[in-house]
Amino acid sequence: MNPANPTGLPDWPYPYWIAHRGAGKERPENTLCAFEHGSACGFSMFECDVKLSADGVPFLLHDDTLERTTNGRGPADALPWAELAQLDAGGWHSSACAGEPLPTLATIAAHCLQQGAALNIEIKPMPGQEAATGSAVALAARALWQGQRVPPLLSSFQPAALQAAQQAAPELPRALLLDTLWSGWPEVAAQLRCVAIVCQHRLPDAALMQQARAMGWRVLCYTANRAADVQRLRALGVDGLITDEMHWARSQNLD
Repeated sequence: MNPANPTGLPDWPYPYWIAHRGAGKERPENTLCAFEHGSACGFSMFECDVKLSADGVPFLLHDDTLERTTNGRGPADALPWAELAQLDAGGWHSSACAGEPLPTLATIAAHCLQQGAALNIEIKPMPGQEAATGSAVALAARALWQGQRVPPLLSSFQPAALQAAQQAAPELPRALLLDTLWSGWPEVAAQLRCVAIVCQHRLPDAALMQQARAMGWRVLCYTANRAADVQRLRALGVDGLITDEMHWARSQNLD
C-alpha cells in the first residue's frame, strides 16, 4: 500500500504500485492472462483501457484499430462483441499466448474482485464517442462494483468522457490524465471534481505537487519503469506509480 503520506488529504484506498494494462509487457496487454500474471507477481492494483464495441459492450483495448494487438483489422468499434470475442488477442505477443481472447470489462472486474485488487479504468473512447463511452463505462462500473468498499478509479485524457462519467455515476472517483500540462487543465480537473491527476512520469515536480495538494488531488504517474524515475517520483511524494516492470510489486524500495 501507499508509503506513509503526510499530505493531510483524505484516506486513499488504492495501492501504490499499479500494473500497466494488466502485466502488459510480460503478457499480452489488456487481456485476462496479463491480469492473472500481474496478480501472481504480487500486484493488487491494475490499469486498463476500455472502449465500446459496435453494440455497446465495454471491452479492453488500447488502440483505435485492431491490427496491433489482435488478428482483426479495422476500427475497434466496427464489430459487435460477438465477433470481437472470436479474435486472437495473444498471438501477436508470443506463441504461448496465442488464442487469448479480448476480455470484457465484466471479465476483468470478476478477476479483480476475486483477487481483492483495485482497478484504474482508463476510458478510451473512439473519436466522436467520448460522451457515449464515458457514460456506458461509468454505468457498467457502478453495476459491477456495487457494494464494494473500493470502487474503480475512472480516468481519461478526454474531459468529455469524464464529464459523461460524472453525470452517469457521480459517486465513482475520477482522475484527469495528462501527457502535457495544457492550458486550463486545473480548471477542468476542478470542474470534473477529480480526486487525482495521472501524469506522464516526466511532468511532476515540486511545483506541480504543491499545486495538486492545494487542490486536494492525489498524483499518480505513468509509465514508471526505470529505477531513476521511480526514485525521483517517490522523493516527490507521488501517490502511485503505473508500471510495466513486475518486480516493483515485490519490493517497496530500490534496495
